[in-house]
Amino acid sequence: MAGVRVLVGTRKGAFVLTSDERRQDWQVSEPLFGGWEVMHLKGSPTNPDRVYAAPSGGWFGQVVQRSDDGGRTFSPVGNDFRYQGDPGPYQGHDGLPHPWAFSRVWHLEPSLTDPDTVYAGVEDAALFRSTDAGASWQELPGLRGHGSASQWQPGAGGLCLHTIVLDPSDDQRMYTAVSAAGAFRSDDAGQSWRPINKGLVSQGIPDEQAEVGHCVHKLALHPARPQTLFMQKHWDVMRSDDAGESWHEVSGDLPSDFGFPIDVHAHEPDTVYVVPITSDTFHVPPDGALRVYRSRTGGGEWEPLTKGLPQENCFVNVLRDAMAVDRLDSSGVYFGTTGGQVYCSPDGGDSWSAIVRDLPPVLSVEVQTL
Repeated sequence: MAGVRVLVGTRKGAFVLTSDERRQDWQVSEPLFGGWEVMHLKGSPTNPDRVYAAPSGGWFGQVVQRSDDGGRTFSPVGNDFRYQGDPGPYQGHDGLPHPWAFSRVWHLEPSLTDPDTVYAGVEDAALFRSTDAGASWQELPGLRGHGSASQWQPGAGGLCLHTIVLDPSDDQRMYTAVSAAGAFRSDDAGQSWRPINKGLVSQGIPDEQAEVGHCVHKLALHPARPQTLFMQKHWDVMRSDDAGESWHEVSGDLPSDFGFPIDVHAHEPDTVYVVPITSDTFHVPPDGALRVYRSRTGGGEWEPLTKGLPQENCFVNVLRDAMAVDRLDSSGVYFGTTGGQVYCSPDGGDSWSAIVRDLPPVLSVEVQTL
């Protein structure tokens, strides 16, 4: 019988939520990595039993782990992230030059075709790849080797590579996003990279045509139309119809164009979801009403989705990796909040219910369709 497995990373551990295709009754696992901050978990699209996790703790630091039984048990794998080359220091929040140094993994992205290949986006911003199921990691140095790297600056959360998108139609093409540098594309499987930020406008950049310096929060695409990318950035929801060569704004009638996550319906390439936040200094829903917004036109026109969500006195945030969609016939949408709730809509956003409440603050939500 078909079903789903929802993988939830939180400030104090991880949780696995499972259900059948109705997505009404849920089983909630015991806490995994209890007390550890788990930035991200992601399941392999080619092996439903394989899950990668990125827990970190104050004593042992970052310890990447892997499960081969669907998230029931995990074992440590490789944790040696060595940078190659030195593009020169970057400028920190303090205005001083900082050397590149690994601190933690922000995002794990398993290959679309090989269960033993997985990518890791890390802080300080770099892209790593493992071809032995996480046992060893090698930097893809072409990204930091791009001539702009010394101009990258950290966003509020640090200098992090937080998004990796693999093109399902072209195994040579992939995208990354770095806060606060922008979006980048590779057409040779990660060997070389170039910025794809034309059309982005960011306050605080003297030259609006600057190739880097933009705080991109998240990228998404639909497998049926991989040339079309959607972006939530630090202000503005953006769209590109030429694989990132140029961007135009599609914020339309949103109550705020600031937010973190963005995702696309599994079967409808023009149906896009965002969660607006009041501002870059007040990370709560506008008017204290938690609303997911859906566009069925690829942006521009947006409708609030409210059924089952709190519409008053709600002051939570939804982080960039805390939204996911499943691939069942009636595509489900999921998101988690910093208040510890994980919501599910089995009908594409029309109605919502909480799978679980009172978890630690949710950092990431991913889903495997079984």
